[in-house]
Formats: sequence, structure tokens, C-alpha cells
Amino acid sequence: MSVLPGTEHQPHARAVLAAAFADGGAPSHAYLFQGPPGSGKRTVARALATALLSETHDGRAVDRDDVAARVARGSHPDLTWVRPTGAGEMRVGDIDEAVVQAVANRPFEATRRVFVLERAHAMNDAAANRLLKTLEEPPAYVVLVLLSERPGELLTTIRSRCQSVRFDALPEDELVARLTRETPADERTARACARLGLGDALLARSLAGDDGRILRTAAESLARHALGGAPGMPPWRTMSEAAAERGKAAGALVEREAAEIAERLPDRERKRIERDAKDDAKRAVRRERTAALDAALRLAGLWFRDVAAVRVGADDAVHHVDRLDALREDAARTEPHRALAAVDVVDETRRSLRRNATEDLQLDAMSVRLRAALGHR
Repeated sequence: MSVLPGTEHQPHARAVLAAAFADGGAPSHAYLFQGPPGSGKRTVARALATALLSETHDGRAVDRDDVAARVARGSHPDLTWVRPTGAGEMRVGDIDEAVVQAVANRPFEATRRVFVLERAHAMNDAAANRLLKTLEEPPAYVVLVLLSERPGELLTTIRSRCQSVRFDALPEDELVARLTRETPADERTARACARLGLGDALLARSLAGDDGRILRTAAESLARHALGGAPGMPPWRTMSEAAAERGKAAGALVEREAAEIAERLPDRERKRIERDAKDDAKRAVRRERTAALDAALRLAGLWFRDVAAVRVGADDAVHHVDRLDALREDAARTEPHRALAAVDVVDETRRSLRRNATEDLQLDAMSVRLRAALGHR
């Protein structure tokens, strides 16, 4: 196999994984697929699992399409795909039986067993330490694949026992084509969302959808209100409310998924799942609300940056390419250095919100500081 499907635009991943299947090569016992969200890590993990599980003990031919279909459905007996069951955290219970104990069982059909751990950086210390011995001394037939967009949050001992496979952000034109195919966005809006995602294809996709449009509108309103020096209450509450709605939706999703799992379990296990789901849902609400608010503030900061770019004639560097007319209006109202000072105010507020949960006070203070930065009294 010269090129593993999904690695065509990922040179590092293509080189590392092709070597594993070359004559005389062999796959590593553990890989760390690292790269931004939406860069294709899951796709390549499935392709790698398909390739590995298409090898049999006796060398007989295997219907590769059948293997790929079962891998895609998650129904191949030699593939275990692990996701955090908690909101934002992978616990010992997620990996103990599914991975640590399961590696002792020999493959059912293929020559190997493949274990894929999504969001591996979400492992808490107890889970990471529980996995460590398996990474140190796995059986010869085991291949572990850890997926992470934040590898720096993994324990150093975990990272050092995996072969790193780097995934780069998708090229802009490719991401635009994908967004145009898969979302309601037209080509110009899709390009704006691709740029506003700053390499995060999943965020770009979210921005191209209905929820993302609401978030973009709220962030733009905040920035334009500040640039215009308009009197009255700054519209940060609209942005905060949009983030809150995203949080509620994430919490509801956790509860629905837990209910579906609980239906198939004995009474005692069902009660435990239902009890944990309430705490998990609360964490999901907070996590998604915080992430959405941070994303909205980043969009507002990028609006100020784009205003500065337009003011100096650098239209090609603009992120909000579908809002050039509005950016030109705002650029006529201020000087580049003032717009960039507003970017600093927004970035400082983002950092403060990560350290301190007094959201309303900080957003209100940000509005006051933005007026000062932009020369409005």
C-alpha cells in the first residue's frame, strides 16, 4: 500500500504510515495522531484499522470492502473505538475494561487488534497512568492509536511511548469546497468561515451552520457597536445568550446519549449512568458555553483586526470576506492602531474569562475599555 486513504494531503502522516506497510516495515505498537480538529485524524484512523484488520493469520484473501464497512460501523470484533463518556474527561472506567483488560484477548479474525482512543488528551491522570503500562508492554498483536488536537495536555510519558503522526490544517480551498458541499453556506460565506476557523475545520463547519451564523452576528454586533461609539448598553448580552444556548444544547445531547445507553443496561448500572449523566450534562453545559463565548470573542477580535487590514488596503488578509462592505464602513471610522488596540482588549478579556468566571462583569468592563481604545468618550 503506497498511500493510506485520507493521507493524500497530509505529507507527514503519509510518509510515516506508508513506511509501516512497505516491504520490511511494520506498524508501531502505538501512534499519536495529532493535529487540529477536522484535519482528518479519525478518517485516517479508520483507514489504518482497515489495513491492519485486512491481514489474516493464514494469509487468505479478505474482502477489504467488507472490513472497511464493518470498521465504519464500529462492528469489527478486532476494533475497539473509545470515546470519553464523561463531559470533557476520559476516566479510568472508559479505558479499563475496553482497553487495559481487553488487550490480553487475542484477535478474533485478523492478525491484530486495534484500539483507537479519541480525544486522548481528555484522559485524567488516573486514566493516563492506567493506560501507561499497556503502552509500555503491549502484546505483539496490539496497535493503539491515540487521537488528539491538544497533545501538549497528554502526559509526557504517554507521548514518549507513541510514534507521532502530524496532521496539518486543511488547505483553505479544500475546506471551502467541503463547506460548500456540506453546509448551507455559499462560496463566499464558506471562505469566510474557513478563514475564521483559523485552522479548525470543525469550528469552520459550525460557523457555516445556523448556530454559527447566530454567533457571528452577535460578535459582529458587539464589534460594530464599539467602533461606532453608539450610546446605550453594549450588545454583549446577545453574544452571551447565544453561547448559553450552545451550552444548553450540549447538555441535552449528553443526557439523550446517556439515556440511550442506560436503556440497554441492568437496573444498577442504569441508575449509575443516569446519576453520572446529570453531572456530565452540567459540565457539558459549562464547557460548551465557555467554548462558544470564547469563539464569539475571537470573532469580534478578528473583526477589529480585519478593520485595521482594510484601513491599510490589505483586503486580501481579511477573514470576514463576506462582509467587506461593512468592514469598509467601519474602517472609515477609526485608525489602524486603534482597531489593533481593540484586538488586544478582546484578547485580554478572553484570557481573563479562562481564569475567572465573573462573565458579566468582565464583558461589561471590556465594553468600557473598547470605547477608550477606539477613542470614544
